[in-house]
Amino acid sequence: MGSQQFDVTVIGAGMAGLVCAQQLQQAGYSVVVVEKSRGAGGRMATRRVSGTRVDHGLRYLEPKGKFLQQLINYLERKKNGLSSQHILQLWTDKIYELTQPQGLILPLTKDCYIAPQGMNSVGKFLAQNLEVWFSRRVETMQATADKNWHLSLEVTNDVATEKPIEVISKAVVVAIPAPQALMILDKPVAETPPEFLNNLRFVEYDPCITVMAGYSPVLQENLPEWRSLAFPNDDYLAWVGFDSSKRPHSTQPVFVIQSNAKFATTHLDSTNLQPAGQELLEYTGQQLTPWLKSPEWLQVHRWRYAFCRQPLAVSCLTTELPLPLVGAGDWCAGDNIEGAFASGLVAANWVNSKLQNLSLPGESFLREI
Repeated sequence: MGSQQFDVTVIGAGMAGLVCAQQLQQAGYSVVVVEKSRGAGGRMATRRVSGTRVDHGLRYLEPKGKFLQQLINYLERKKNGLSSQHILQLWTDKIYELTQPQGLILPLTKDCYIAPQGMNSVGKFLAQNLEVWFSRRVETMQATADKNWHLSLEVTNDVATEKPIEVISKAVVVAIPAPQALMILDKPVAETPPEFLNNLRFVEYDPCITVMAGYSPVLQENLPEWRSLAFPNDDYLAWVGFDSSKRPHSTQPVFVIQSNAKFATTHLDSTNLQPAGQELLEYTGQQLTPWLKSPEWLQVHRWRYAFCRQPLAVSCLTTELPLPLVGAGDWCAGDNIEGAFASGLVAANWVNSKLQNLSLPGESFLREI
């Protein structure tokens, strides 16, 4: 197994990490992306359940900023591998809100784009042509006398693999939530400057619990007119989505229910999330329609770092001590996916300036994937 050497190691295959890695690789650097889960995309997450796909992280993409507008425009035209479908398509131009205590459902105009094959299609697209090592968690980082970072890796699940358990590189990009970055960098061997660590500690996240629920096909005749319903001031809920309306040939109604931070915080340490999921479904059924309480199947996922509540005011966090290291993500200069995209671009520029100052593709990099 041994070790392998690259110019740059990127930790995390979410939006920021993949954008950064594409920039640097297209410029000519050797880059490896190390990701602890089984797939690319981070919170652009999709799960296969009961013969269908369910988006349990990012709900949709909306063209809020320059970079997401470019990404949406491009992926609306791009085909999904062998499929005739485009990677992204408009899902709805209305988000509804249920206001409490009046119980009124009010529409808001907002263009929402989804991936019929699942929101992780965006991550899969951005990961194309990159060296990505899945199911790898970085245990430690150490700067050595030969001016290289040595990263020791742990296999996170039992997939058969021959990838090395150590990676060596001149620079490291940490594109994971700040609390996870702290777990790696707040160790003596990393020699991380105190100011860098203090900036990471400043960042705070809100958690979220996501419930995925599938229902009897006979209920296909009894479905709501809305596809996306937000709960701006509820005690339990943040959002409910009619997820099967994203799929071209759905055979049963599937809903995704996402809690607010208050509810999720009370279940941060729960080892069994099924009771919390059932509680959320019961409550949702009371608010909307009783049959939501009785799914044919139910899965629950906890996002410990769902939404960045307190980001830093810089586009990326950098230090050259002991060696080039940059932190990037939605916790830098923004609290959303547009901020993560921008942070990945800025991080790539900084790494490039510390290495060979090659010509980066900039905003045109999507065309080269």
